[in-house]
Amino acid sequence: MAVHEVLAATNAVVTLDVGIPGIVWPWLVTVNMWAKSIGTGVIFMLFILLRMHPESAKNLRLPTAIVAFIFINIFLLFTLADLHQPFRMWHIFVYPSWSSAIAWGSFMASAFLGLLVLLAFLAYKKNNETFDKVLLWTTILAIPVTLYTAALMSQCTARELWQMPAEAAQMILAALLAGSATMILVGGNKLSDEAKKTLGVVLGLSALMAFIIYMSEYVFGPMKAEEIAVILEYIKGDGPYTVMFWLGQWIAYILPMILILLSRSSKSESILKLAAIMALVGLAIVKHVWLMIPQLLPMS
Repeated sequence: MAVHEVLAATNAVVTLDVGIPGIVWPWLVTVNMWAKSIGTGVIFMLFILLRMHPESAKNLRLPTAIVAFIFINIFLLFTLADLHQPFRMWHIFVYPSWSSAIAWGSFMASAFLGLLVLLAFLAYKKNNETFDKVLLWTTILAIPVTLYTAALMSQCTARELWQMPAEAAQMILAALLAGSATMILVGGNKLSDEAKKTLGVVLGLSALMAFIIYMSEYVFGPMKAEEIAVILEYIKGDGPYTVMFWLGQWIAYILPMILILLSRSSKSESILKLAAIMALVGLAIVKHVWLMIPQLLPMS
């Protein structure tokens, strides 16, 4: 049977048979990941503070729930804006494909958002006992909500720098970094000195571990695959993303670590807040470079 007859018999229509050139996931996805890190990270931090410094964190239940609710909605809004057919988003829930990380992520993010609404209501009613019970399950759910982006990116088999093991760790570290930084800014004078030290330690260690992984994977790692070597040239030497890559590493990781050490020695709250602001700004830069450079390699 001729090829055209086979196509006619199966009603098959070829709409695209070449790789999509250029950037497919733009800055919208950067905002998506950055907001998700904050939304899940503040829940992690509230869970830790209520167990380590309950008196200091007792008034942070409602502000934290509101901040998490706002940033998870930003995450969902920019996810929706990036879809090629946003008005068909309901298909994910009605006709889910359980082999796709997008389907799993959509259901988990929706459930997480529902729990945040419940937390905000319980905090408003000052039902702290029930709040803390719901917070436990919200914190558990925040882990896969944070990790699902790594699972989604790992399905892009042509993008070797988006592989699951390292990126799963980076997603958790980004949430801890963004969560501790945001909690430092939101908590302010409500936090005791010991609570601020705890948040500073989490921020500093998250920055250190994320920086080590980036250096191990991107700079010092023996990348043997030719496509990875080509990608990494965008951030090495005089590549087009060299300045942005190192700017992000300094602002997100190196300078906050230095500032946290200075804040501990000088007991300066202003320096700690500066470290938090720099970490949040730098994380957006780091995530943008991480998102962009693998897409610059032609698929064919």
